[in-house]
Amino acid sequence: MTLDLPVIQTSFDLVLFAFRVIVPFASLIVICRCFASLKRGRRREDPVVILEDMVTHEVIPVLYWENSIGRSKSCDIVLNDPTASRDHAVLMRRESGWIITDTGSKSGTFVSGTKINGPYQVMPGDVMAMGSTALMLKRANNNPKKRKWVRRRAASPFGLLLSVTFIQILLVFQACFATGKFSPTPLLPFGGLLGLEWGLYFYSIKGLGRVSFELETIAFLLSGTGLLLISGTDVKSTFTQLGALAGGIVLFCVMIQFLSDLDRVMRWRLAIAGFAILLFIANLLLARTHNGARNWIKFGPLSVQPSEFIKIAFIFVGASTLDHLQTARNLTGFIGFSAVCMGALFLMRDFGTACIFFVTFLIIAFMRSGSLRTIALICSVAAFGAFLILKFKPYVADRINAWGHVWEHVNDSGGYQQTRVLSYASSGGLFGMGIGRGYLKNVFAGTSDLVFGMLCEELGLAFALLLVITIAFVMFYARSDATRSRSTFYSISACAAGGMLLFQTCLNVFGATDVLPLTGVTLPLISLGGSSVMAVWGLLAFIKASDERTYAARRKN
Repeated sequence: MTLDLPVIQTSFDLVLFAFRVIVPFASLIVICRCFASLKRGRRREDPVVILEDMVTHEVIPVLYWENSIGRSKSCDIVLNDPTASRDHAVLMRRESGWIITDTGSKSGTFVSGTKINGPYQVMPGDVMAMGSTALMLKRANNNPKKRKWVRRRAASPFGLLLSVTFIQILLVFQACFATGKFSPTPLLPFGGLLGLEWGLYFYSIKGLGRVSFELETIAFLLSGTGLLLISGTDVKSTFTQLGALAGGIVLFCVMIQFLSDLDRVMRWRLAIAGFAILLFIANLLLARTHNGARNWIKFGPLSVQPSEFIKIAFIFVGASTLDHLQTARNLTGFIGFSAVCMGALFLMRDFGTACIFFVTFLIIAFMRSGSLRTIALICSVAAFGAFLILKFKPYVADRINAWGHVWEHVNDSGGYQQTRVLSYASSGGLFGMGIGRGYLKNVFAGTSDLVFGMLCEELGLAFALLLVITIAFVMFYARSDATRSRSTFYSISACAAGGMLLFQTCLNVFGATDVLPLTGVTLPLISLGGSSVMAVWGLLAFIKASDERTYAARRKN
């Protein structure tokens, strides 16, 4: 008995369809497990140490690694003392122990009767005097066994990555049959992907003894999806993407190591700012205009987008440890650096990236000052700048005018791309047509600026929305973990990195679907783009560094 060819083809199509249905549900399980594990692995808000008022004998719990002390209600430890300054001192924990620093108070800060000048180490039993208030540093009596039990509930890093590998196998199987016949070429980038993700796993978990791998698992789910999606269109491009992914992982590991020492970070901030300005100068001198923006520098067959790496420098300069945060010099320097960045992006005509920098600036400015008035003033200045851009850059105004009217520009630059995205994305339904079987790949920037539409068309709306929501949850995790970070530097940098990724995602998704004007930015980790992929892994390093488990002692075997 023989089966007819149409019957065999129908059965095979059903298998591929089943894979497309399984992928979003399996991904949802992995993502939920990752975020649940991140939540369970956070430090409990127990006192790190306690302070005892030597007059009233009131016990003040110290919950954070960095604590502002002063008369101001915004301080972490509020002194009901009119002789103390509003922002009097900062008590912070470092590898060497507890350090107190005077932040320009009028009466000074004393430790056991000695007036301090600069950072000063304090030990349990030492008395710190600020104004007429004297506080003794004491150890807190917490229950370490209970905290250890909570951390054990975190998901297995091996199990999480194995689940992602299973999802990627389902995706590469679709890519191999993109043309209807089996082609082994997508297996080559898939093998490289497996080597990178499992290599980082063994280096991080087995080599360094870390206990957390949730953020890396999420990043590999996104990166792997983008890589395998592109493999169904152009396998040659995947090798460039794979090389960028390898470079991003190296950058991620180097930054994690660099960020472990906050004193080193603060010493290098000025040099990092200077290097970023040099990158802008090189971009303005060497880059050529491409698609209206002057943001690519070519080195033979390779091209680099410096502004992607300047995003990392921007966060380095904007975030600070609490003792530096309260100085006017630090704030003035960050505002000046931000102005230089915005001016350079204006000259480069890269207004999409300028929007990303501006929103990141707002996040950092708010976390530094907590002042809504300051943010309102900044937004007013930005609105005036936007008016000038529209007046002196008419092609930007043309794009704004086409926004919301793309169906009136079906065959011209005002709406050609967005109308194709809307049409082809809707044809994919909930579970897509299959990798390599869509039509948006034939539209210019289909694998980069318009990749969300390609996701919807080939892998389905359910999976595409899940990946976008995942990026949003990375931001929410960074925000919820802010109070548990070891330093305001980690808190601000993690929230800024998460906010930058989320806003860039919104610009990409909403621009391609005509909810916002099309700005030409990439979808983090998924779009084709080497510089972008590397920079996003660098931004993830800030979020990883904010997790206390990252720099915890090596776990016991």
